[in-house]
Amino acid sequence: MDAGFINLTPENLDGEHLCCIIRSKKRIRAWKRKRQWLADRLKEGHFPQAERKGYGIHRIRPLETAWTPVLGDSYYYIYCLWVCGESKGKGYGRALMEYCLADARAKESPACMLGAEKQRHGFQTRPLQKKFGFQTVDTAPNGYELLALSFDGTRPRFAPHAKKQQIENKELTVFYNMQCPYILQRVERVERYCGANGVPLSLVRVDTLQKAKELPCVFNNWAVFYKGKFETVNLLDDAALQRLLKNETGYPKGCPAFVRKKLEQALRSKDRAGVMAEACFKAAGWC
Repeated sequence: MDAGFINLTPENLDGEHLCCIIRSKKRIRAWKRKRQWLADRLKEGHFPQAERKGYGIHRIRPLETAWTPVLGDSYYYIYCLWVCGESKGKGYGRALMEYCLADARAKESPACMLGAEKQRHGFQTRPLQKKFGFQTVDTAPNGYELLALSFDGTRPRFAPHAKKQQIENKELTVFYNMQCPYILQRVERVERYCGANGVPLSLVRVDTLQKAKELPCVFNNWAVFYKGKFETVNLLDDAALQRLLKNETGYPKGCPAFVRKKLEQALRSKDRAGVMAEACFKAAGWC
């Protein structure tokens, strides 16, 4: 198969298609954030993302520079592998993995990636990886795995804090970075929902390598805690938030609908959500 993969580099990044990005006016900011995130990582020496329209693989060497709480020496770290739309079912996933592993063998660098027993956002299920010889070398609670293909017997491992899966903050807490172009949209969606329903929210942007290595859970680009407990790496929509929060709100008892409406309007404005939310509460006599 002539897949015609293109390696993204600092020189061609601005002009090439990023297949995990749906170009639209609504997502133009996310598109720019994704490109900037990649540009910054390439400056740090990360290996380029290989892709064509509809499929791609994002890989990094060495593992020490990967923004994830995984430790090990001289490993490739595979952030994600995706095939979408009409490209599915044509062997591109296998071709991408073969392309990546051929490069890894040439550089004598084993490879690893995060996996899960069940499909989760940004995490690979095991069948494809097992076919290429990946083995489970470490595990974390709730069915998360570290998969590795070792050429020399060495084994990567989760950082100690990644298995803790607890934090002191009891509020709804989301850790995130801008690797995925869908993150910005989901962050704003969670802000709107929590503001409109009076739910206390803490957003923690993972913007340094040290922060990523010290995270209290498995992580590719998104992780959610509630009441101090790790919940999921899946992106949240309104329905998922309702299930997670069990329709809890932070509003005073009997808070009228017009106050909630004002809060949602505030969240859609360009001002800081907390300041505007407080102003709306004061205007309505609720604080």
